Amino acid sequence: MPAQTAFLFDLDGTLIDSVYQHVLSWAEALTAEGINVPIWRIHRRIGMSGGLFSQALVRESGASLDAALQARLSQRHAVAFKTRISAIKPLPGAELLLRHLTACGIPWAIATSGLMETALPLIEKMGLPVDDMTVVTRDQVAFAKPNPDLFIEAARRLGRSPAECFVVGDSIWDLLAAQRADALGVGLLSGGYGEEELVRAGAFRIFAEPASLLNGLFELGIRS
Repeated sequence: MPAQTAFLFDLDGTLIDSVYQHVLSWAEALTAEGINVPIWRIHRRIGMSGGLFSQALVRESGASLDAALQARLSQRHAVAFKTRISAIKPLPGAELLLRHLTACGIPWAIATSGLMETALPLIEKMGLPVDDMTVVTRDQVAFAKPNPDLFIEAARRLGRSPAECFVVGDSIWDLLAAQRADALGVGLLSGGYGEEELVRAGAFRIFAEPASLLNGLFELGIRS
């Protein structure tokens, strides 16, 4: 096995095909508060912590953000997203990849900028026993991506240092956080970011989606 003997996965856009549902839900929340932000700008911020996300988008719109507005936006997004959950599916190969790692004795965890209330219904869609998973969500750390806290905590719970982990994510925010945690970043194209962007953010390997990563684990030095 290589030095990196554990995997830390982002959730939305990495294991679950939910990025665009998040985009539309945030657009709905912002519009309800009279804040007009082009949808493409919303997509570019998906993967950040909700607080930084709201600050960046509201600032770009020319409005101001206080604690009350931030709380309302977060709640509106959660409500809008729940109406879309039934149509969301795991990305191709997500369940097989996680089952394969488990069968090989390679520990893995999920570290997401989402809250547990929105993350858990998505994780359950993969059909794996949730009670056996290591899951770290935004409400369990001081700061979310692009800060490294989520990945540092996930590695700690697996009994590893971040330097012993591969971080798998679909956004530049995942990979910037991976760099700051001293982990090796693996980028997936399934969240809508381009290959060059992910490489610039720190990805040392790029795959299309979880199924491609499963077939390409040997590129990470993992033979099983």
